[in-house]
Amino acid sequence: MTTPLRIHQEIQIERMVQGVGFRPFVVRLAQQFALYGWVKNTALGVSIAIEGEAPSQRSFIHALQTQLPPIASISHFNVIQRALENFTAFDIHPSVHDTHLSLFSLPDIATCRDCVDDIFNPNSRYYRYPFTSCCHCGSRYSITSRQPFDRQNTSMAEFILCKHCQHEYESIDNRRFHAQTMGCHECGVQLAFSTSQGDVLAQRNNALEQAITQLRAGKIIALKGTGGYQLLVDATNQVAVERLRERKKRVMKPFAIMVKNMAIVRTLCAINDIEKEALTSYAAPIVLLKSHHPNGLAPAVSPQLSTLGVMLPYSPLHHLLLNDIDFPLVVTSGNRQSEPICIDDAQAYKHLEGIADYFLTHNRPILRALDDSVVRLINQKITVLRRARGFAPLPIKLPIFNDKKNANALAVGGHLKNTVALSQGNDVLLSQHLGDLDTHETQIHVSSTMNELQTFYGISPKRIMHDAHIDYASSQLIAQRPLEKYAVQHHYAHALSCMAENGLRPPVLGIVWDGSGLGLDNTLWGGEFLRVHEKGFSRFAHFRTFPLIGGHKAIKEPRRAALGLLVELYGKSAFERTDLPFSTHEKALMQLAVTNQLNCPRTSSAGRLFDAISSLLGLCHINDYEGQGAMQLEDCAILTENTDCYEFKIEQKIPIVIDWEPMIEQILYDIAHRSQSYIATVLHNTLATICINITQIENKKTVVLSGGCFQNARLAQQVFEQLQTAGFEVYSHSQVPPNDGGLALGQIYAGHFL
Repeated sequence: MTTPLRIHQEIQIERMVQGVGFRPFVVRLAQQFALYGWVKNTALGVSIAIEGEAPSQRSFIHALQTQLPPIASISHFNVIQRALENFTAFDIHPSVHDTHLSLFSLPDIATCRDCVDDIFNPNSRYYRYPFTSCCHCGSRYSITSRQPFDRQNTSMAEFILCKHCQHEYESIDNRRFHAQTMGCHECGVQLAFSTSQGDVLAQRNNALEQAITQLRAGKIIALKGTGGYQLLVDATNQVAVERLRERKKRVMKPFAIMVKNMAIVRTLCAINDIEKEALTSYAAPIVLLKSHHPNGLAPAVSPQLSTLGVMLPYSPLHHLLLNDIDFPLVVTSGNRQSEPICIDDAQAYKHLEGIADYFLTHNRPILRALDDSVVRLINQKITVLRRARGFAPLPIKLPIFNDKKNANALAVGGHLKNTVALSQGNDVLLSQHLGDLDTHETQIHVSSTMNELQTFYGISPKRIMHDAHIDYASSQLIAQRPLEKYAVQHHYAHALSCMAENGLRPPVLGIVWDGSGLGLDNTLWGGEFLRVHEKGFSRFAHFRTFPLIGGHKAIKEPRRAALGLLVELYGKSAFERTDLPFSTHEKALMQLAVTNQLNCPRTSSAGRLFDAISSLLGLCHINDYEGQGAMQLEDCAILTENTDCYEFKIEQKIPIVIDWEPMIEQILYDIAHRSQSYIATVLHNTLATICINITQIENKKTVVLSGGCFQNARLAQQVFEQLQTAGFEVYSHSQVPPNDGGLALGQIYAGHFL
């Protein structure tokens, strides 16, 4: 009888295979198919050596690719024949470190169902332990100092496993087999409850109980969470929520809430299956939902809007908090206005003193600040509006490969909603949301993130891509860096960002609508139709321009944008009108500015057009937060069968100018005769019709939608559906924000066409 042939193969795997229970999964498969060898983490992913009969190896390889653990994924799978070494067991070998580092560092993962069961099971060792985790869940990117993902490379290194945890760590049939973040009441991370001066009042479970008592009393608690500090308060307590607004100097911007379970979500909001899937996913983001009214929440949670940002508990500590109280919690970033979220305890006590009444902290260092991600259903798919915890730092693959030695690049994004990006070949690492660059603290945060990305991934960029607006803080931050620098026009970067995410190459027509970005003619663009081609772009069409009276002030004050529209239409007589809330003194100063062309830049911005109309309708005259006027205008539009449109004119030249004058005149008439909802609805219909008309003139088969205006779900859906109906291939954002959070990706892509 012939002895079965034994062979040795080595398998090299890349992508999301670290920190997801992949090595234990491999060990169990090897035992199932009677194979011998080893598995180990490498800087690039995982390597496996297997010896055994060929049929068993084929079955093993098939199972390896088709029965992956939750969250795991494979992009590179290479099998190499090796000489027999006659292994007698299958082991997990120590991780290897070399000069090559993986681009697939895992994001933080929400607590799995099994661990939730553990923390509420009185018979479990993990009963009410607020840092329970296993191979399938827990902190990842926020606590990892370097690759590969092993305990000694995380802030769990200082926590030595007790004998019970060590036993589970070494037990192949246990889901905590080689779980790098595991620990328990005896050996793991512990809670402390303290005053705003750092004086400890309680520890462990008593700390949790004290925090719950104070939340019930309407106090504000600073919680040290997964990716940074959060501020918590009872979402049903109007006085408490208003106190948080006052202390944080956040007058109107909506707060997100966290609720115990899906049953409570449904009492507060309308939610469909797609939104539910996002809410319960491993990323566990904030999901913007249509709220019911009344819903029992304090009106101060989300004033003047019918949408509500909702999330479910995503850490054991959140689960315990929400289980023990009987009300939803406001959960907002633990920072001062316009500063990064706090991650260091001393930093939190300093910066959150005067905001938080008490602190619920723990003794595990957070190494990387990660805000909660925000998503919204747009065009029947979940679209990321703020990409951070749960999504960052997963790479994005460009649809073009540039093997030039100078292809590796650093991109520094824009001034608002900043992210930075680092590329290697055609892979792009887009950072987590870093914030607006209005403060020195955030600028330092962005600079340190640039440096840290390069160290963490071992990538040395050869050039830097930045916005063409040299006054942006992001452009200024890299002024002294000794690398080749390339400026990328703002709206071109937006279009390329959408193209990169969707795997598109030129030519396309990019419809890019946003607040503003510096154009090639030194005016402020923002209502653009761009022809994107292999060598760059050209401006095909745009909205008629109008003056922004007061420049940057007009971004903060929609009433100034509205006055600019009226001045464009009626000249000096606009200052005699009473449509807008200006004092006589303010009007005199602005008339002087217009007459002398002082700080009155012209703009084609669709975002400022939204602002202006919002003010004319009396919805929002002064923005407390970016996009407030436009958001309230979207909220005002109703979903009806109304297909009415306002008139507009198209000047037949290149670039085409879309003249909104007939539309504004009709809106001004309707203000006295129609409801705000009617006007807002017809406005959205008109903007979608403009997109159809311009696209049909250009007749480019492929269209991409990008820019902050396409966070407006009503606008995005109407434009998308009508373009598709007209026979165009239409692409929008999903995993990358349509707002300026996606600029860095587009800037990187632009470098491939240099």
